[in-house]
Amino acid sequence: MARPEKVAEAIKKEVSLIIHDELKDPRLGFVTVTGAEVTADLTQAKIFFSVLGKDEDYKKTKEALDSALGFIRRLIAQRIRLRFVPEILFREDRSSEYSIRIQEVLDEIKELDGSGKEKRSEPRLSIRGKAGVHMGKEGRGEPKKSRRMHKEK
Repeated sequence: MARPEKVAEAIKKEVSLIIHDELKDPRLGFVTVTGAEVTADLTQAKIFFSVLGKDEDYKKTKEALDSALGFIRRLIAQRIRLRFVPEILFREDRSSEYSIRIQEVLDEIKELDGSGKEKRSEPRLSIRGKAGVHMGKEGRGEPKKSRRMHKEK
């Protein structure tokens, strides 16, 4: 693990603890720090967060985090031994909402598929040729013969 990844993990951990234990802003919703990225020169850190709720909750939480940037950065400087503390940028992470939506769509498809047709008890099998294997008329899977001419000594 390279140094920027180690610093990113440390910052993620500390920011998460600071948000949950130190910040008392009523605009903060149920916040989860989902990730952190630090530039190679350690001058900037992007902190990704997720909020349980609607778009309005995201906006309020983003405002609260942006207003507490200096406080958070000062606490990071006290807790992590770095020569320069990276500039912090908060970014919304909506990947959890996206994955929930994908699961809902898959469940809908499963319901539609299950209501119209009977499910098969046996899985479908497909026979495909492998690289370097010749599938003959009976599909025996004989190895391919080389087309190169071998010199005899």
